[in-house]
Amino acid sequence: MATIGEVPNLLLSERIRVALADEITAGTMPSGMTLDEQQIGDRFGASRTPVREAIRQLAAVGLVAMRPRRGAIVAGFTAQRIVDMFEMAAEIEAMCVRLATYRMSPLERSRLSLLHDESEVMVAANDFDAYDRMNWNFHQIIYDGTHNAFIAEQATALRERMAAFRRTQLREEGRPSLSRAEHGAVMTAIMRGDGEEAARCMRAHMGNAAIALERFTARQQACSDS
Repeated sequence: MATIGEVPNLLLSERIRVALADEITAGTMPSGMTLDEQQIGDRFGASRTPVREAIRQLAAVGLVAMRPRRGAIVAGFTAQRIVDMFEMAAEIEAMCVRLATYRMSPLERSRLSLLHDESEVMVAANDFDAYDRMNWNFHQIIYDGTHNAFIAEQATALRERMAAFRRTQLREEGRPSLSRAEHGAVMTAIMRGDGEEAARCMRAHMGNAAIALERFTARQQACSDS
């Protein structure tokens, strides 16, 4: 079974995808490693059909490279590539929250505030998977709050491409608590109607996520080398 964790209430192919994505982004499945469908199936007690679907989804977001007639391997990611991805995401997220600050309806603000309040219990319970799902929804409400369908579509597409990395950074010790505090700063700026401050806080939030990912993966690598 998955060594990093299992997300409940998901299709088998999704559970396999999430577990493999966690291990790829954490560095426990190194670049160039061959993904053996039979071995993965045996590990999860699954037939090849859900395994192939999980690998297809991983290839769609660039975590896996498909080689014609030779199967799939873990794609290579340099530290600079990941930094570049988070830098772009920070600017997209900042633009979204700045627009959303001025355009969100009272109901949308209320939904965002309620979601943030609910996350306190998740952090206290150390419920990583629940916080990860909440984190996705928190940012999605902001995208939708721009009331610009094209911007929301592009922001969501980038988030989906980076989802595994953004999930993994939450595994850094103490990160969910810090992430929630950063969400709180964004929320405060939104409620004040200060779009520029909300954007500044969002950029800091994304920068801290990138740092957390770097620390977590470095520690994982050190453990595997020892």
